[in-house]
Amino acid sequence: MNFTLALTPIVLILILMVGLRWSAARAGAAGYLAALGVGIIFFGAGRELLAYAHVKALLLALDVLLVIWAAFLHYRVADEAGAIRTIGGALPHLTTDMGMQALIIGWVFASFLQGVGGFGVPVAVIAPLLVSLGFEPLAAVVIPSIGHGWAVTFGSLGSSFQALQAATGLTATQLAPPSATFLGLSGLLVGWMVAHAATGWSAVRRLALPVLILGIVMGAAQYLVAVMGLWNIAAFAGGLAGLVVGFPLARRIRGVKQNNGVLKIRALLVALTGYALLVVVILGVQLLPAVKDFLGQVVIQLDFSEVKTSLGFTTPAGASRRIVVFSHTGTLLLYASGLAYLVYRQAGLYASGSVKRILDGTVRRVLSSSVSIASMVTMAVIMEHAGMTDTLARGLASGVGYLFPVMAPWIGAMGAFMTGSNTNSNVVFGALQLHTAEFLGYSAAIILAGHTAGAALASVMAPTKVVVGASTAGMAGREGEVMRKLSVYTTLLILLTSLLTIGGIWLER
Repeated sequence: MNFTLALTPIVLILILMVGLRWSAARAGAAGYLAALGVGIIFFGAGRELLAYAHVKALLLALDVLLVIWAAFLHYRVADEAGAIRTIGGALPHLTTDMGMQALIIGWVFASFLQGVGGFGVPVAVIAPLLVSLGFEPLAAVVIPSIGHGWAVTFGSLGSSFQALQAATGLTATQLAPPSATFLGLSGLLVGWMVAHAATGWSAVRRLALPVLILGIVMGAAQYLVAVMGLWNIAAFAGGLAGLVVGFPLARRIRGVKQNNGVLKIRALLVALTGYALLVVVILGVQLLPAVKDFLGQVVIQLDFSEVKTSLGFTTPAGASRRIVVFSHTGTLLLYASGLAYLVYRQAGLYASGSVKRILDGTVRRVLSSSVSIASMVTMAVIMEHAGMTDTLARGLASGVGYLFPVMAPWIGAMGAFMTGSNTNSNVVFGALQLHTAEFLGYSAAIILAGHTAGAALASVMAPTKVVVGASTAGMAGREGEVMRKLSVYTTLLILLTSLLTIGGIWLER
């Protein structure tokens, strides 16, 4: 009975979003209210406990939302200047081979865009570009959808990975190596899937070596940057490494010569400047101790006393998540956004009213997701403090036992499909996966790596993202076709993640 009650908020969100097609913001609010009611009535959550939970949730949500807001602001600064169009328009000059175009634009460039933007940007930008190059609309949506999935966890400048740390209390040092490993290996399969979606099995065979080279380079770059502690630019680094290596590869597979106009090198270099500044700012703060210490003087952190429910479940005393205000990832993105804006303005790339359009576009895009994240974070924290998460973890541990490593990626995938976001899946299910792994004696880092990898790979076929992608490629009203095509690729990728999770658990033992 208690297991069913504890599951109520999660089931409610699932029904509202998948069954009734509510937005994540509305469904998240409903889930929060359900958790609040169940926690008070059935699990004995009192006023002091709920007050502590809400303050903790506020700090956790702020930690994640700062990155999300600033990441999309940086994207809007570049997009308003035409930098995204310039970079995308330069890529067809490398090759006219459709299979290679799919790899460079729909996989490598999509991963790059996910690294710096996210929020459905890769599909929205790339699908119409592929249509203009002669791809069928269905393929034009499927290719970038599959292509960017492996970069989602460390994408959007690390917002999903930040949420995973915030929800579980584990550090990047613990989580980054297995997460980057699972996603990098999945990325190789993604490359072959992109080639298949482009021109079928002939492209898979013909482009096997370029896929292998690009996959290893991008996966290795993401892994190395993530484990070095620069996880907020890991997906960006992977995509950038892919672009650097993909240039000579694409030149070797040119295809039929076509007239793509003149490649404007100066405009391309200016467009890339905004991203170069991003790397300089983040590396400068991370690698220069004097700068890091100077910016690290202002910290937000609260100490919380032990709290208990009336049924005896105890949350021990401890400190909240530490937010270093002026060297937080979100703040660094704000610095980079300001510098990029100055460069683009000096180059004459902005029309009148650009600042208003940048800010308005940022607010419109992130407002709804911010509400959903805040409500789901609060729901998750209430469930954890009331003992609901503990109840679910114990139920899962006794119910599935040794099969749990197989299920962990599918739980993550369900959360991402349900909420439309890897970030939300990490928030809603991260603590549950952590506690269940601890009850069963499995490595929490491995289980959570499987969880977030499954969530990342499944997030691409969330209904909200499919609708956006379909609308940009002239597929409005045909979203079902897109989801059917994506479901085959996504299922195989999550199966691979389950195998990797089992392998990781076995190696740990």
